[in-house]
Amino acid sequence: MLLAVSIRNFAIIEQISLDFQTGMTVLTGETGAGKSIIIDAMNMMLGARATTDAIRHGADKAEIEGFFSLDDNPAIEAILEEQGIDSSQELIIRREIFQNGRSVSRINGQMVNLTVLKAVGQHLVDIHGQHDQEELMKAQYHIAMLDQFGDEAFQEQKAQYEETFDRYKTLRRQVLTQQKNEQENKARIEMLRFQLDEIESAELEAGEDERLQAERDRLINHKNIADTLTNAFTMLDDEDLATLQHLRSAMNDLQSIEDYDADYKQMADQLAESYYVLDDVAKRLGSVLDNLDFDGNRLMLVESRLDLLNSMTRKYGGSVDDVLTYYQKISEEYQLLTGTLPGQGDLEQGLKQLEKDLVAQATALSQARHDLAKVLESDIKQELKDLYMEKADFQVTFTKAKFSKAGNEQVEFYISTNPGEGFKPLVKVASGGELSRLMLAIKSAFSRKENKTSIVFDEVDTGVSGRVAQAIAQKIYKIGQAGQVLAISHLPQVIAIADYQFFIEKVSSETSTVSQVRLLTAEERVEEIAKMIAGDSLTPAAIEQARTLLQKKK
Repeated sequence: MLLAVSIRNFAIIEQISLDFQTGMTVLTGETGAGKSIIIDAMNMMLGARATTDAIRHGADKAEIEGFFSLDDNPAIEAILEEQGIDSSQELIIRREIFQNGRSVSRINGQMVNLTVLKAVGQHLVDIHGQHDQEELMKAQYHIAMLDQFGDEAFQEQKAQYEETFDRYKTLRRQVLTQQKNEQENKARIEMLRFQLDEIESAELEAGEDERLQAERDRLINHKNIADTLTNAFTMLDDEDLATLQHLRSAMNDLQSIEDYDADYKQMADQLAESYYVLDDVAKRLGSVLDNLDFDGNRLMLVESRLDLLNSMTRKYGGSVDDVLTYYQKISEEYQLLTGTLPGQGDLEQGLKQLEKDLVAQATALSQARHDLAKVLESDIKQELKDLYMEKADFQVTFTKAKFSKAGNEQVEFYISTNPGEGFKPLVKVASGGELSRLMLAIKSAFSRKENKTSIVFDEVDTGVSGRVAQAIAQKIYKIGQAGQVLAISHLPQVIAIADYQFFIEKVSSETSTVSQVRLLTAEERVEEIAKMIAGDSLTPAAIEQARTLLQKKK
């Protein structure tokens, strides 16, 4: 339930705060005073598109804040929990709209995006105005209105169908793309297959060309390498030259006198280090020379393999690594064109099965909608009877249609306003007053199904008078008894039946115009209702009639 709303710098509103109670509250005032602006501000607070036009002239930003009590609302609690927002029994929504077009929304102090704000807002307040009546006159919106009447089980069934339809649509697009590719890209597919086979048969390894080239260089230069290694070994460990023997002898001599001088000790250590390094090198050279054999057959194999690798790199890339990269690229393209991506399996077979599932779910959804329609028809017929349209009848018609995310049927509301005339499309029959009553009948029927405790009616009583106005007043009042109703009205009957009445007026000075609002006392309500009956020239009769209307409410 909406407990309070605060609006700052919104259109002609500089600063107003309204506190609400359960039951029915009306907003009254002259045309242009700002009644609908309050509703617009509430809409923006709940996630409607923000525009800089809404910011009061001269202000940096507009601010709207609402204070709600949640009671028991699992849907909102689930959203808040998912977003990590404290879900106490109270909820504060705040939205700021800045001159640069940016808006900031917060729920219980935590910033949220517009999607989350709308998701929460749709469970808090149902705002009904002229726009809803315009949608009622458009048949394409009727199926969505019927679905709103469904319970949680129906909504889950509908969501399951929508998910299946999305998967079917995606898979069907993949199958069609595959078939088109196979026809239009046959030559490309054949060429890719040839290239894949050729690269696969080469059994390439990353960096293989560099390794083989190094091995080939070693084999070709075997004699030069062997001669060089032999010479190096001779210089180190030959019996005649005896380089290592001389170093060892010098090392031993210095070590014998190292205790006499620190310099002797340092030179002995350095000579010992050099000796052991050279000794290790000599041993390794000896080992290499012992195993250094020339393999002519291996050279032939290496050169043959390099010839193959050179052929592949000339065709597909500058190195073996480049060829392997190219192979990965054309492999993905081939899989895409032929529909053989990993995990795809048999696309056409999968599509056939999904199509069967879609038809079955569409049939079940259709039956559920037909059942809903019967209940809705009965409820609305009773509601219309309460609104002095007892001879009217309401019907939900179904016609077959192409499969879409909504199902495979079209829904349209038909009405018969007089006996014997038969049912006709709502858009061709209903007058302004009848449309207001029909919309109110639908909202009244839906209010018993939905978990919203706050409903806003923005001038839904347009085009009616007399006993019909009284019936509409009673209907709105009855809806408010189940929670909370906020209504903008110009009808004395609707205003008089309300539990509370706010009066909005426009106050102008030489430099500015602002809207002000106040909660009327009992006597002030008598005066305002009397003005609606008789105009500004109040008469005793008008005042008495106003008191009578207010007494009827009691």
